[in-house]
Amino acid sequence: MREFHRHDDLEINVAVRGSLDYLLGGERVSVPQGHTAMFWAAAPHRLIPAESPQDSDICWIHLPLAAVLRWSLPEEFSATVMSHGTVVVPTEAIGHHVEAQFSTWQRDLASGAHTETVLLEANAMVLRILAHQGASPVPRPRPDLRPVAQMARYTAENFRNAVSTADIARAANLNPNYATTLFRRATGVTLGEQLLRHRIAEAQRLLLTTSMTTTAVAHAAGFGSGSSLYAHFARACGCSPGAYRATRTLVP
Repeated sequence: MREFHRHDDLEINVAVRGSLDYLLGGERVSVPQGHTAMFWAAAPHRLIPAESPQDSDICWIHLPLAAVLRWSLPEEFSATVMSHGTVVVPTEAIGHHVEAQFSTWQRDLASGAHTETVLLEANAMVLRILAHQGASPVPRPRPDLRPVAQMARYTAENFRNAVSTADIARAANLNPNYATTLFRRATGVTLGEQLLRHRIAEAQRLLLTTSMTTTAVAHAAGFGSGSSLYAHFARACGCSPGAYRATRTLVP
C-alpha cells in the first residue's frame, strides 16, 4: 500500500492502534486510532508510512464492486462513496468486535469455505457505517444487477480505450438508453459519469507517479486529447492537470 494504486473495489480500513494516513487522489486523509474509513478505491491512493510502524495495527478489506452493488445500499452510498468521498466513523459505531471479525474473515477467506458469510457480514458493517452518517435504512429498488456488474467490469477494463456508453451497453446486450437508466438506478451515476471517473482517477495516478507529459497522460487515461483532459480534469478537480501535479507533494 506504499505505492500509488487503484482498484475497482470498496475499501474499508480500520485503525486499530495508531493513526492511519494516506493520500487519496492526491489529498491527505487521516484516520485517527479507533476509527474506520470507507472509500471507493478507484481513485489512486497510497499509505503514508507511520513514523513508528511497530506501534501501528491496521485492518483492511477490499470488497468487489459487483458484490457491493448486489446489496442495494441506501442512496447515501452513491452520494458519498461512489462520488469518491471518504467516510470516517468511530469504530465503536460498528461494534467493538471488529478486530476479531477481521481475523475470522482472514481465516475464512483463506479456506474458501465461507466467502458468502464474509460478504454478508461485510454488508452489515457497511450499513452500520452509513447509518452512523445518518443514512436512511431504506434501500433503493433493486434492479437486475447482472448486467450492471457486466457494465461496471467492462468500464473498469476498457476505460483507457476509445469506448462510448453504447459500447458499454453492448457488452451487456442492452439498449444504451435503458443501460444508462439501469446503471444509474443501481449506482447513482450514469455510464458516462462512471467512465469519466475512471479516466480522471487514472490521470491523477499518472500525474502523481510518472513524468509523462500532459498530452501523454491524456491518451493513456483514455481522453484522446490534451484539451479533453484539461476540460474534464479542471471541472472535476478544480485545477488544471499541471497545477494538480505541481501542488501535490508525494509524502515519503
